[in-house]
Amino acid sequence: MLTELSIRDVVLIEALDLGFGEGLGVLTGETGAGKSILLDALGLALGGRGDSGLVRHGAAQAVVTATFDAPAPESPLALLFDENGLEIERGEPLIVKRIVKADGGSRGFVNDQPASAGLLREMAPHLVEIHGQHDERGLLNARGHRALLDIFGRTEPGATGKAYAAFRAAEAELAAARADIETAARDREWLEHTVAELTALAPVAGEEETLADTRRSMQRAEKIADDLAAIDDFLEGKDGGMAKLRQAARVLERIAEDHVALGNALAAVDRAVIEASVAEESLRDARAEMAYDPRALEDDEARLFELRAMARKHRVQPDDLAALADEMRARLERLDAGEGGIAVIEARVAASRKAFAVASDALTKRRLAAAKRLDVAVAGELAPLKLDAARFQTVVAPLGEEGWSAAGKDRVEFEISTNPGAPFAALTKIASGGELSRFILALKVALAEEGGASTMVFDEIDRGVGGAVASAIGERLARLAQSTQLLVVTHSPQVAARGAKHLLIAKSSDGTVTRTGVRALSEDERREEIARMLSGAQITDEARAQAERLLETA
Repeated sequence: MLTELSIRDVVLIEALDLGFGEGLGVLTGETGAGKSILLDALGLALGGRGDSGLVRHGAAQAVVTATFDAPAPESPLALLFDENGLEIERGEPLIVKRIVKADGGSRGFVNDQPASAGLLREMAPHLVEIHGQHDERGLLNARGHRALLDIFGRTEPGATGKAYAAFRAAEAELAAARADIETAARDREWLEHTVAELTALAPVAGEEETLADTRRSMQRAEKIADDLAAIDDFLEGKDGGMAKLRQAARVLERIAEDHVALGNALAAVDRAVIEASVAEESLRDARAEMAYDPRALEDDEARLFELRAMARKHRVQPDDLAALADEMRARLERLDAGEGGIAVIEARVAASRKAFAVASDALTKRRLAAAKRLDVAVAGELAPLKLDAARFQTVVAPLGEEGWSAAGKDRVEFEISTNPGAPFAALTKIASGGELSRFILALKVALAEEGGASTMVFDEIDRGVGGAVASAIGERLARLAQSTQLLVVTHSPQVAARGAKHLLIAKSSDGTVTRTGVRALSEDERREEIARMLSGAQITDEARAQAERLLETA
């Protein structure tokens, strides 16, 4: 709900701060007083065109600030803020500001956070519906008629939405399968060659590391082979150390008893022989383990080079070649099994399409029934609004498949015929602004509070009518205002008398500067303003008495 409107330097308005409440608020004033400026200012805050011509002469910029009640959590408005990265504290009022500079350019803000004019326009339908002679939002937008009819008829399209999602998912699966098969068919020769090549190579995960380790070991063994041979000569050759140690031991055994030192020398030589034997055994083990076949080394290197060359060819790691081979075989198998698999998915598509058709047809029937009830409800509102020659119909028509959605297969549009024998046409085709506003009022009353925005503005809905029709308009506006905030720019005393709050728009001049102002009227001032609306410039006692009667019966 709109709670406050602050205007600075907009056309003839220098500074204006207005407060609004629940129910029906009426704005009156003489012709040319500037009522349209007030609506232009509100429209500017809601993303309207930021024309520098709106800036008051001599001012650097125009500023309009509109304050609304806090949006409900999880409401479409709150979700819109989340999508656009705006942080709105829960429970805080929503403050929308628009600044237009005199030299061109404009800026928008939502709770002091920058917001584009496009975002403000997206927010507008959730905040305010403005119905005037040339307005094409709210009920005049055919894109929202289907949702309005569903709300009126309580025709929840949930089951249809689930069926539609399953149908589109099956179609997407079929399209992907066909694309895979088509691609695979084009690549069959390449696939077959690749699979044959990988099968012949028979790569194994982890094989490259094993081969590389073995290759390094054999290459190292090749390098130290001469050193091992030299050690053998040193230890076991004809004149090697082991033979000399054993000879020394045999000599010492004969003379060891002759002296203690000789016995010690024999023990040391025996230990040396034992340690040298251990060394010999270790060397034999090393030679055995590091022995290599030059041909095996060549084979190992050749295998390693083949694996790495194949990996480079397919732009994968050598360890991924085995998985690549499995993937290529699977693609060939899918290609070979192609038509059979496609047939299964096609059957699934057909079944899901049928399920969507059943659900959407049931939804269409409910919509048609709701449309009849809505037509009757609107028709009952037309005659009191001096639209008794007009006819209203809710068109529920099938859409082509390209228009199917989670909301079904229907196009919904509200149409009218304003004269007997005239063809039905869209609401926007009505020429008369006042007639259009009355049609919207009739439709709004029939739809009760449904429509989205918590605030509605009617601009001169009573244009060209008076008497009983004006009274009927006032009565319906008051009824509608029981469920939503309503602001009405009016020239009709019958409508003005219904207001819960009355604002007077007036123009003043000091001889050099003309200004437009707005002020709330007291009960006495309100009675006087309604009397003026009844009698014109010269207010008579009879007009005052009539104004009193209107206020008493409102």
